[in-house]
Amino acid sequence: MSKYGLDTDDGQVNYGKARFIVFGVGGGGGNAVEHMVQEGLNGVTFVAANTDRTALDNLTVPHKIQLGSEGLGAGGNPEEGRRYAEEDEDEIRSMLDGYNMVFITAGMGGGTGTGAAPVVARVAKEMGILTVAVVTTPFDFEGKKRMKSAKDGVSQLTELVDAIITIPNQKLLKIYKQISFTDALKKADDVLLHAVSGLVQIVDTADNVVINTDFRDVRTAMTAKGYAMMGIGRASGDDRARQAAEKAIRSPLLDDIRLENAKGLLVNITAAELMMSEPEEIAEALSSIADLEEGNIFYGYVQDESMGDEIHVTVIATGLTLDDRPKVAVQQAPIQNLQTAPAGHVSALESRQQAQQAQPQAQSVQAQAQPQTAPQVKTRIDVNSYLKSQQHNK
Repeated sequence: MSKYGLDTDDGQVNYGKARFIVFGVGGGGGNAVEHMVQEGLNGVTFVAANTDRTALDNLTVPHKIQLGSEGLGAGGNPEEGRRYAEEDEDEIRSMLDGYNMVFITAGMGGGTGTGAAPVVARVAKEMGILTVAVVTTPFDFEGKKRMKSAKDGVSQLTELVDAIITIPNQKLLKIYKQISFTDALKKADDVLLHAVSGLVQIVDTADNVVINTDFRDVRTAMTAKGYAMMGIGRASGDDRARQAAEKAIRSPLLDDIRLENAKGLLVNITAAELMMSEPEEIAEALSSIADLEEGNIFYGYVQDESMGDEIHVTVIATGLTLDDRPKVAVQQAPIQNLQTAPAGHVSALESRQQAQQAQPQAQSVQAQAQPQTAPQVKTRIDVNSYLKSQQHNK
């Protein structure tokens, strides 16, 4: 059976801009990438890699790699998935060539995703590419064997990537009981969508905007080994800055992440107009999750006059650990019109309460700010001037 030809010509030329690629591995990874393609996300290259030829044929993803020569799947065996990926390692390497950052997405527990995703991660790291994994773990009803395989796969990936975001499918059953199974799975795919679009918003630029892009700041923040969260909070009206920041660090879908002592923090604020007090309000809301002494913290502000009264706060926190503390019964507020990318499983209020029990309240963030970027914006202003002016006025 013939394999897919490798086509790496996207018509993209790197004119001093960072280039992003999303690599969907296995059935779950392919579906996640297909979801992003259907949503029309721009500025990113999409690739699906699978041992199952039929599954690849059903996707509209522009770039496809059949792993192994048979095209019949891996039979749920991660070792087979790994072996097939290693057979096509040169093709994987060719596809990754020229990119600055790769998102690897896969469903953990099966054969191809679990076995082949670590191969893609290893190749990417050997090429010096900033590597982030966004993966799902199985439902409980899929059995203990599949869950153990998933945990082993996550463990392998964690050692290979710069940051990893884990989404337990089991949480879909608890959170989205009243929607269809297919729509619930798309909620997990949305985490990847928001993670990638958020990063592109921070780093990439619209063609009609003059931007001072600094991908090295992103690399510095993202290379703190460990788990990561990515969130986008939106709010308007009174107290909008604090509300948006707290929404950005709250997501019910993510694995149990301990939201404190983040070693890397990227914050991008987008608004038509930013009030003088709002950057400090955002910093105050985020102070409970950051390592203020040793963490690499970068702030940016993008002015977009089309935003009206709304403010967007995008947060990327890295260098986090799993939360193995006993869970405190806290009633969760209803989630309404909240669109987040990866964030912690607890609210910002709960996180702050836990932090207060462990140590004195952290002071507001005093960080060297670096302006970041977003698509379709008008004017860029350095938020550091806001933060410094607030400190001088104290």
